[in-house]
Amino acid sequence: MNRRTFTKTALLGSIAATLPLELYASITDVQISKNELLGKGNPILTSGAGYKLRPEAAIAFERLKKAALNDHIQIKVVSSYRDYAHQNRIWERKYNRFRESGNSPINAIQKIIEYSTIPGTSRHHWGTDIDLIDGTPKVTGDVLVPSKFHGAGPFCKFKEWMDVHANSFGFYLVYTDIPNRKGFKYEPWHYSYAPLSVPYLKSYKNLDIKTLLQENKLVGSSHITSTFIDQYIAENVLDINPYLLD
Repeated sequence: MNRRTFTKTALLGSIAATLPLELYASITDVQISKNELLGKGNPILTSGAGYKLRPEAAIAFERLKKAALNDHIQIKVVSSYRDYAHQNRIWERKYNRFRESGNSPINAIQKIIEYSTIPGTSRHHWGTDIDLIDGTPKVTGDVLVPSKFHGAGPFCKFKEWMDVHANSFGFYLVYTDIPNRKGFKYEPWHYSYAPLSVPYLKSYKNLDIKTLLQENKLVGSSHITSTFIDQYIAENVLDINPYLLD
């Protein structure tokens, strides 16, 4: 067993051990339907302050949030579970905006996937992933900007705290700033609850993603080729934090 696999296995075990027995059982025997993987199902979710997550992820997140508050970090949720329809609205809004700005269809799609997923491929469909910031600083404009988490940015204290503590609660950055990583750009706000999202990704990889994407009648889908989909899956879906891979 290599070091990454050993560390990840130890982490999942330590997180699961802190959960009630019924939740531990659901983690060790994870099952999720195809529709739920694609954001088209009816998942069981726990609602909290501005979020919806799988019950196991919600319990871990509340513990994370409480620990942060003890250190004077007030974690605020920007986004959590999103179904297919929600992701499709984001896709259509951005596609139309980029096209109206003079971009070609394929350029519009390329600009969308710098930060946003194709509907049916979003990790937010699973109820395991969450976008977070520090709710204390007063910030103008878009809050999900990498520069606001570094240097003199308003979320630096939050980022420093999460770097030290997030993993111990089972949450990992998805789209890291690891050199040479491809796909979506660096997102210092996007965290995933590994005890669930790792097996969910494993199940997702067993789907015929190429066929499913081609069957969805997305705006601009006529410009999405098989070659594009292959590259998108390899780079945007799978080129993520190694600790979130099975």
